[in-house]
Amino acid sequence: MRDSYQEELNEVLGDLVGVAGAVSVSVRNATRALLDADIHLAEGVISGDSQIDAACSGVEDHAFSLLALQAPVAGELRMMVATLRMVSELERTGDLAAHIAKIARMRYPESAVPDGLRANFVRMGEVAQKIVTIAGQALKERDVALARDLLEQDQEMDDLRRSQFRTLLGTDWPYGVEAAVDVALLGRYFERIADHAVSLARRVVFVVTGEYPDEDVWAQADREPAGHSWPVTPATH
Repeated sequence: MRDSYQEELNEVLGDLVGVAGAVSVSVRNATRALLDADIHLAEGVISGDSQIDAACSGVEDHAFSLLALQAPVAGELRMMVATLRMVSELERTGDLAAHIAKIARMRYPESAVPDGLRANFVRMGEVAQKIVTIAGQALKERDVALARDLLEQDQEMDDLRRSQFRTLLGTDWPYGVEAAVDVALLGRYFERIADHAVSLARRVVFVVTGEYPDEDVWAQADREPAGHSWPVTPATH
């Protein structure tokens, strides 16, 4: 009986990994639609968001069914609780990709990205897709070390966002109010995608270790030498 239950738990995790893969593709395509003013790709991301939502609902339903019909304990319960929260992170990330695609569609046939910020958004898109992909891989492999690798990418996203603001708020901004609004929204969407991926990675740590990494340690982990033991604080969630 317990073996069957463990198989179902693994199936839930596998479905969640599949959602993470779909979200990564959505982020990639939304970025391409934005940069290339590709209306067909934008429409695909927007329509595909409902499929991601449906997949998330399926994972949630399966998880709630197991909670109701079984008696999860220790690591099993930990996994179920973390799964329900990770589903929410992925669903929101898919929504953000759709928001990016909607701005691309709204400005078609022009690009919503001003020429002066194109390089910035190219890199933002690369970082966003990579960080979501790493989060999904960390989830699939339950790899704490890989989850830590997200930190460097997240810091780069923050740096890109600050650089963007310096350009946006400069006295010589030449692109007008409409473009400024687009840039502010798009930058926020990419930043939030990275934030959700980092949150997902923290929950991977919780699934594997039973404890959440201390916030200060999480913020500084990328500066620790290789092989350093990762301090944790007791989970309160």
